[in-house]
Amino acid sequence: MLASRSTPEVSVGSLASLRPLLQLLADGEVHSGESLGEVLGVSRAAVWKQLQKLEPLGLQVESVKGRGYCLTGGLDLLLADAIRQQLASGAVPLLRELQIFDQVDSTNARVLAGLESGIGHGQVVLAEQQTAGRGRRGRTWESPFGAGISLSIGWQFSGGVQLLEGLSLAVGVALARALAKFDVPDVRLKWPNDVWCRGRKLAGVLLELSGDLTDRCAVVVGIGLNMRLPRAAAESIGQPWIDLAEVRPGISRNSLVAAMLDELLPMLAGYPDDGFGRWRDEWLALDQFAGAQVCLQSAQQRWCGIERGVDGSGALLLDVDGTLKAFHGGEVSLRPADG
Repeated sequence: MLASRSTPEVSVGSLASLRPLLQLLADGEVHSGESLGEVLGVSRAAVWKQLQKLEPLGLQVESVKGRGYCLTGGLDLLLADAIRQQLASGAVPLLRELQIFDQVDSTNARVLAGLESGIGHGQVVLAEQQTAGRGRRGRTWESPFGAGISLSIGWQFSGGVQLLEGLSLAVGVALARALAKFDVPDVRLKWPNDVWCRGRKLAGVLLELSGDLTDRCAVVVGIGLNMRLPRAAAESIGQPWIDLAEVRPGISRNSLVAAMLDELLPMLAGYPDDGFGRWRDEWLALDQFAGAQVCLQSAQQRWCGIERGVDGSGALLLDVDGTLKAFHGGEVSLRPADG
């Protein structure tokens, strides 16, 4: 979620060594130091040292006197095989590569690097934690370890950036479809790239472009979705937020990722032919601020009026004193008039 502080970074080597311990503690049950040491092949003292390294990740390990240790609430780790096994047949051939990292600077940055070297098309990168995750307009995306879904997809297009008009809105519709498969209630969309639930932000989308914007170009679709945010991390979020644990607990992260890819990959593959027109009616049906008084803010200007949906290109339509004005995404942000 959006925040101003950075996420603590643990060395890649340290995280790799901690993965076996995390897998043992993921069930949320109490494990004795002795039993953990036996499975890991280390001493109880070494187990204790490893447990201390979990705190910088935002993971709460509880010491149960006379019994051992447990990871409060357990941990639902991302697994490539579990995701692939649940993909629908239509998405399978579109997924060229699936990478899962324990910790990265930014999943978008990893995919963007792949696209710039010519290998990122159809690449999906996930991370348990981002240390420099980015949101829209340069904000930082709060990413506690294992608490959400940080996902980026790379896709190449021929025909120029004009083919991608409205893409961030179509991504929102695809995410809403995926959430509907798990009966997540009250999902709405906020222009141009947020998924809301019960009036608060559940997920955000960040698109980044590369290549020749008039011919062959590529886009990185970055998504951050809140699954179960620790209270400590949530305190630094500067806007109303919500996570799935509050409204639909128990959803498997691997199952949700598979459902997201089932919607997103075919959407990207068909977008040059379909454009935003195919997705507009669904977006309008989920519009969080339809008919509401809102304000749009750019770096130098502010407009207020009644939100009248979006046009065929995904531009927001704002009724300003009886005059209908169209606004494209860019550096413009939307807020309720009383927000």
